[in-house]
Amino acid sequence: MESIKQMVDVNTIVGDPVQTPDGYVIIPISKVSFGLAAGGGEYGGNVDFSECKDKQADEKCITPVKYPFAGGSGAGVSISPVAFMVVGGGTIQLMPIENNTVMEKLVNLIPDVMNKINSIVNKKMDETKNTESMDS
Repeated sequence: MESIKQMVDVNTIVGDPVQTPDGYVIIPISKVSFGLAAGGGEYGGNVDFSECKDKQADEKCITPVKYPFAGGSGAGVSISPVAFMVVGGGTIQLMPIENNTVMEKLVNLIPDVMNKINSIVNKKMDETKNTESMDS
């Protein structure tokens, strides 16, 4: 468990930032999955209590079966990259490694669409002001 704890810290999920020569900072983001499994069984055999008669309780008398408990356990960890966060030029952009879905593309386009709508509205307002000032 201590080894898993060391592998799954915050620096594993959000990696160390890398600075590019043009001033951008790239931060890797990963997904960490882990699983644990355990199992066992008690195998019955011929019970031999003959050694326990007229003796003090010792280890042989506590577990007098020929085939005792057997068990095992295991653990696995998987670390896979998910995305890169790119910071620089006044923007923050999340670049997923897998192909973008339609919704992700639409969400990424919202800031550009809003800027274009804002510039069109401002342009129309300037035209309206210029037209009103010429009429007066």
